[in-house]
Amino acid sequence: MRLRHIEVFQAIVQTGSISGAARLLNVSQPNVSRVLNHAEQQLGFALFERRAQGMIVTAEGRRLLPEVEELYQRLQSITELTEQLRRGEGQTVRVGAAHAFGQMVLAPALVTWRQQAASVSVELVTEHFSTLCRSILDNQLDFALVFGQQVDADLLAEPLFQSSMVALLPLHHTHNEPVTLEWLCANNLLMMQSQDPLGRVLHRALRDKGLNPGVSLSIKTYSVIADMVLAGGGVGIVDLFTACRYADQLKLLPVAQPLPFEVMLISRRDRPQSQSTLQLKQVIRNKLWEIARQCESRFFTVKL
Repeated sequence: MRLRHIEVFQAIVQTGSISGAARLLNVSQPNVSRVLNHAEQQLGFALFERRAQGMIVTAEGRRLLPEVEELYQRLQSITELTEQLRRGEGQTVRVGAAHAFGQMVLAPALVTWRQQAASVSVELVTEHFSTLCRSILDNQLDFALVFGQQVDADLLAEPLFQSSMVALLPLHHTHNEPVTLEWLCANNLLMMQSQDPLGRVLHRALRDKGLNPGVSLSIKTYSVIADMVLAGGGVGIVDLFTACRYADQLKLLPVAQPLPFEVMLISRRDRPQSQSTLQLKQVIRNKLWEIARQCESRFFTVKL
């Protein structure tokens, strides 16, 4: 018997009629009759006797019934499991993010996600780029939100958008125009590390202009640069999202020479992702752009 034969057989047993089985299966009566006739022709014996009071299971049909009911229960279990998978029940999505995205993007994105998929567990890790890449390659993370740079050939990079870095000054500083790299260096520019994704861009721009900041302090975490500016340690350059976190505490100004950066999602190239993972990635994309637009309206244009 084929699977469709079994479905029709079970439906007729449950309802006692061709019409009842058609309603249960949401198909037409001729369709049910055609499948039943085909099943009986293949088997070489009748499954039902057609009587005025309805369809009566034959002796052969009764012998099949326990096996059919057991299989039908298994089919129902499969249907329930696929529905659970569709809703993401029992699944865990493992997300990584650069520190700058943890509070500004991932926190509100996960709040939105929990409202949509409360049954899906999420593990969030904030780390530096190299650590996130290793974790994905070691299958410890499903994907990560990072600043763009060259990735391993086994990783897939999905660009989201591009923007430019922002200058941070003490809140009551009198300077109100876009600042040059020369001006920043002359006012104690707090430096990113040269091996950092955004640090590479900044260090290259400084080399091109022959500039050498006097401050020897080199900082890896962008929010620490902002905290140093807040503490009176100088001026800084950070990404758009870190800058937004300090918009009420520091003065944010464009840098006269564009210092572009890219945001991207990275994941393993050879591993298909679950439906829950894909849905969470879309929530993160939407939240990222929502926050970027809010920041854009405050001080400069975000470019696609």
